[in-house]
Amino acid sequence: MFDKIKKFVREVRFELTKVTWTTRQELIYSTIVVIVVSIILSIFIGIVDLGLSNLASMLLG
Repeated sequence: MFDKIKKFVREVRFELTKVTWTTRQELIYSTIVVIVVSIILSIFIGIVDLGLSNLASMLLG
């Protein structure tokens, strides 16, 4: 049982050496991009929703 756990931990450590970790600057840039895109999409969806709501109100009376 303990041999399996030791083997698993060794394999996990080995796989973690293969991971390419991002730098702090890349992480900050990616975070900013995600926030900006989220804001832009939410504004776009809000405008489309408002337009469709007004259109539905006009058509339905």
